[in-house]
Amino acid sequence: MLKIYSCAGDSDCSGISRRDWLRAGTLGAGAMSLPGFLMHRAVAATTGVDYLRDKSVVLLYLSGGASHIETFNPNMGAPAPYCSLTGEVKTTVPGLTFGGNFNRLAKQAHRMSIVRSLTHPVGNHDLAHGHVLTGGTDRKGDGREGFSMGAMYLRLAGATHAMSGLPNFTLLTHPEVDGQYRKEQDRVIRGSAPRDLGAANGPFWINHGNGGSYRGRDDGGGSLAKDMELSLPQVRLNERRKLLTEIDRLRRDLDTSGQLESADRFQQQAYDLMLGNAMDTLDLSREDPRALESYDTSHINIGHKKFRQSDLGKQMLMARRLVESGCGFVTVHSAGWDMHADGNNPGVVAGFNMLGVTLDIAVSAFIEDLADRGMLDKTLLVITGDFGRTPKVNKKGGRDHWSRLCTLAFAGGGLPGGAVIGKTDKRNGEPADHPVSLQDMMGTIFHTLFDMGQLRVARGLPRELIQMMEEMKPIRGLA
Repeated sequence: MLKIYSCAGDSDCSGISRRDWLRAGTLGAGAMSLPGFLMHRAVAATTGVDYLRDKSVVLLYLSGGASHIETFNPNMGAPAPYCSLTGEVKTTVPGLTFGGNFNRLAKQAHRMSIVRSLTHPVGNHDLAHGHVLTGGTDRKGDGREGFSMGAMYLRLAGATHAMSGLPNFTLLTHPEVDGQYRKEQDRVIRGSAPRDLGAANGPFWINHGNGGSYRGRDDGGGSLAKDMELSLPQVRLNERRKLLTEIDRLRRDLDTSGQLESADRFQQQAYDLMLGNAMDTLDLSREDPRALESYDTSHINIGHKKFRQSDLGKQMLMARRLVESGCGFVTVHSAGWDMHADGNNPGVVAGFNMLGVTLDIAVSAFIEDLADRGMLDKTLLVITGDFGRTPKVNKKGGRDHWSRLCTLAFAGGGLPGGAVIGKTDKRNGEPADHPVSLQDMMGTIFHTLFDMGQLRVARGLPRELIQMMEEMKPIRGLA
């Protein structure tokens, strides 16, 4: 994001010195200028290799491990405790029910695909975040291998959208006040890192609070895209822009190839991004008030030891605005799904009466909004988390870690609506058929985003990534 402050003196409003501001026109990846990124994308579009589909992904990550039972497999035909503690609701798909908190989402079931047999071997939070967010490329989740799915997309799709200049991989979080929620946010940030793909392929991080400002920040290790907030007064920025224009004109007078004049368009795109376009996308005050109301979850307080208003609705609305403006991969973080009923976490019923309601409002509004705008087939929503929860309920009314079955649902992206993939055993603890891996999940995502035939013949891309893509297969029944 780019934002201009009008603070006087040597520091901006937050105490950052002028030396810290990101130079106009620079995105911070290998010192390549923002006009250079835009030119690169435009040139790539004329090479005749069109492997990037006109589609985007929004990954809604329920950190802490949302129960697969109280979300999309209530299993009410089984005896307690192997069935949903929140009951069930009928959906628009005959025979399909959701957990009892999902009254609105149940009306969108015909636009969704539910996977009831996702399984993986990692049951530790720290490790599972890294394992899931990398699509299993980090096999142990310890950060020694692999890279996030968003970073892989960025490496193959390019840093920015050619027309809007928006970053192609964005991470949406909220400043957390509850200690457990902050811990989960840190895990999501680490799991979203590009690692061996290089810092240039890290996410653009928007950490936005109610009434606060958008900020992109580094995770301390240099793996996330640097903030693009400018502390330079707009008058001085305009003066520098005028000076650069005069220098460019002098250089153009000496140029006989015409290359400099054609580059002006990309320089203009860079300034448009800085001074208007991106900020318009990130400015929810420009949104239709009716849309703001339909997404609103701020009337629900979330937390356990400390509470804040839920911002999930605004995050999902922001995700829609980002993909509408060309961002290809958006990760939305929702914290608090670790429902042990212990000192740091609520029990299942209390937790779902809080977080389940926010998810019901925000996601149903998102799906309906996409459908109304004709964007549903071009936008794939993926709902998952670190793992599922134990079939048995503990003595305090909570469910514990359980990776043998995990929450996974899709909506849009051209996938079939109303599909249910996989079955569970009677205890709701193991896949009874059609086990789905994280590689299958990632294959579904990337087959949505890329034309694999064209990708195979693309030039200038790492062959090991292409080989990995070729080995991925979409989930059977969703292809």
